[in-house]
Formats: sequence, C-alpha cells, structure tokens
Amino acid sequence: MNALMNVPKNGGLSRTSNSSNHLPNWSSLIDDFFNRDLTGIFSQNFNTGMSLPKVNIKETSDAYYVEMAVPGLKKSDFRIDLENQVLSISTQVEEKNEEKEENYTRREFGYSSFKRSFNLPETVDENNIKANYNEGILSIHLPKKEEAKQKPPRNIKIT
Repeated sequence: MNALMNVPKNGGLSRTSNSSNHLPNWSSLIDDFFNRDLTGIFSQNFNTGMSLPKVNIKETSDAYYVEMAVPGLKKSDFRIDLENQVLSISTQVEEKNEEKEENYTRREFGYSSFKRSFNLPETVDENNIKANYNEGILSIHLPKKEEAKQKPPRNIKIT
C-alpha cells in the first residue's frame, strides 16, 4: 500500500503519497471549508459599526480627566449620562445617502453606535462635571469633592 492516512491537528483526513502532484483532493477541500473561521468570513465584508474608542483617564490632586478619541462626530451626536455613580458615554449615528439617476435609484444607509461606562469613585463632585468636544477629542472633567482633594503638606508646630 503506497498511500498513508494522516490525521492532521484539525481532525480531517487526507491522503499523502510520494507523488509530486500537489493538487488538492476533495477531502482536503471539504476539510478546509468546514474548518474555517466563519465569523471572520461573514463579518469582513459588512459594516460592523463603530469600534470602541480609545480612552485615557488621568487623575490629579483635584480632579479626574477622561479623554476619548472620537473623530468625525459632532458634539450633538453624544449622550453622556450619570446614574448611580456610573458615567455612560454613548453615540448613535445614522447615515443615509441617496443617488437618483435616469435609470436607477441607489440608496445606502449605515448605522453605528458605541457605549462606554465607567464606575466613578464616591469622591467625584457629581454636580460640577463638565464635558467638551474639540477636534475629535471628547474631554470630561470630573472634579473631586472638596474633602477628597489632596491637601498640600503643612508643618505642625510642637508646643
């Protein structure tokens, strides 16, 4: 018997022989088809929406700062909510394009959204939170309560 049966790591069966013919056989074609990552195949050609934007969070002695890179949006596209010490930043953008010609009408539309949520510490002064959107960066200033602000060191005199 010239041909041996090998069991590759993916569990499929394929024939190996000493011939120099490198054409795939039906067994290997079927194995390749069923062992593909189908989620990658189906999602690569479709609009999967907006990915989660990158966020930088910085703490100073008197505040926290959240900066989110979200270029191409308007400040009216954002919704910022605060509920039970959870800060939520979200957006929903719908785009519609219509092109009418003599023989046809082409309509395209897209929808993208994201939502990021952050648990805030109790030290945040919820009444004085401010947000700003400038040149693709959403900046949120989260001031600390007065009693939570870091005080400068002081010298205590001995009496």
